[in-house]
Order: sequence, then structure tokens, then C-alpha cells
Amino acid sequence: MATVEWARMSAPDIKEKAEQGALVVLPVASLEQHGPHLPTMVDTRLATEVSIRAATILSSTEPVLVLPCQWMGMSEHHFPFGGTISLDYATFHAVLRCICRSLKADGFKRLFIVNGHGGNTEPLAVSTRELAHEFGMAVVGGTYWLIGAEAIGPVLTTQKNVQHACEAETSMMMAAEPSLVHRGQLEAAARGVMTPNEVAGQASTDGAGIQRFRSFAERAPGTGVKGDPRAATPEKGTALLDGVAAALAAAMANPAIWTAPDAVWEAGRAFGGTG
Repeated sequence: MATVEWARMSAPDIKEKAEQGALVVLPVASLEQHGPHLPTMVDTRLATEVSIRAATILSSTEPVLVLPCQWMGMSEHHFPFGGTISLDYATFHAVLRCICRSLKADGFKRLFIVNGHGGNTEPLAVSTRELAHEFGMAVVGGTYWLIGAEAIGPVLTTQKNVQHACEAETSMMMAAEPSLVHRGQLEAAARGVMTPNEVAGQASTDGAGIQRFRSFAERAPGTGVKGDPRAATPEKGTALLDGVAAALAAAMANPAIWTAPDAVWEAGRAFGGTG
């Protein structure tokens, strides 16, 4: 099967894909602590994995390319546990802007950003709409475990969706990178993990509608793990990766998300004008 990875293709191959109207997929993630049992590359590795799997599915019906993962995200809340490299929002957006600018110069008109890190979710929501306005191209972003929630929930036994260094992420890493999972640290990783009731109670302490910075030392005291990794298995990991990839491929194929962005900043666009 032909590769879908941009970095493995020649420039003439990529030019041909642009001429065919190919969709470009960009995984974005982070480099941050994932407890004592998982490597710092978890979000980057998993975002890349589900993006390539989804693109491979989609490639049977339309041309698609997957860029290398943008491995730095907004992870400042993980610094208390070490092992973390983070961007600020201005730099995060600037990197995405340069990628969009490059894609437009290369002749591409559609970009799907697959997010693999919780701290990127809100910044990405702002960036996608700003980039669509600026470059007049369809820029869509989505967090893979939200898009794949229906496929994820039935696989897990101790939680409903992806948390952090948890049953889900540990399972997927067991399937994708088994040599990097320190199984002897699973008990240590689970030490101090809050129960579901404690998590729910913590989430309610601020009150409805409150937004503020919360360090991961506050969200997941102890080992920086949120969720119980002891329930992880490679079989669950394979099922999760397959289910998420199918959901992502379906989302990418949805024509409703690829309408050209309204040129809201064009002169005369206010009050229904078109310039």
C-alpha cells in the first residue's frame, strides 16, 4: 500500500497530491510527563498513530497526506512533574500559521488537525478559526478521543474516555510501543490516583462556568497520572486505535466540514454584503 506520510514522499509526489485536491492531516500533541510507567512521547506517538491509520482508511476513496506531528504543545500545567517541554499560545498559533501558510504555497486547500493533547483543545479551537479566516482555506481541528468517544467507551473498564497515562493511553501504548511501557511501574503509577468520585468532587469545587489555570499537581496529585493504568491491556489498545481511526476517517470524509470559510473580514461583508 502506498504511503500516506508526507515526509516519506518526494516533492513531485506531493505536488501531484496537491493537484488532486488532497486533504492534509496534521497531528498536534505534546512532549510531557506521563507518570513513571510511560514515556514523554505518548501524546505525539498516539496522535501520529491514529492519524496515519485514519488517513490509510480514507486513502481508498480520496488522496490524503499526513504531516509529521507537531510535537510541542501547551503543556505548562505538567511542569511540576518534570520531563515536559511547552510552547506558549502565541508560539503555538504561530507554528500552526506557518504550516498553513506553507500548505497554501504548496497548493493545498484543506487541513485537518488531529489533536492528541488535552491542553491543546481550547487553543486549537481559536487557532483553527483564525487560520481559516486569514488564509481563506478550510482548516478543521478535532481531539481524537472526543471524535472517537463512541468507539472508546465500550472498550474501557475503569473510565469512560481518555484521561492521562490511564487505562486508555497505557493500553494504546502497549499496542503501539510495548517496549516503552514500564509494566513494573504500574502499581506505583496508580498510587494516589483519585477515585471517580474524588475527580467529580474536585471538578465541582470551582463552581459552574469558572475558567482558570490549574496545574496538573492540582488535577492529578501524586504521580501525575489521572486514571488507573493497571487495567490496561494490549488488546484494549488495539481496539481503541482501530475504533478511533475509523471515527477519524469518517469525520475527515464528511463533506459538511469542508465548506469554504465565510470571508467575514472582507470589506463590505458586514450586514450581509459580499464586497
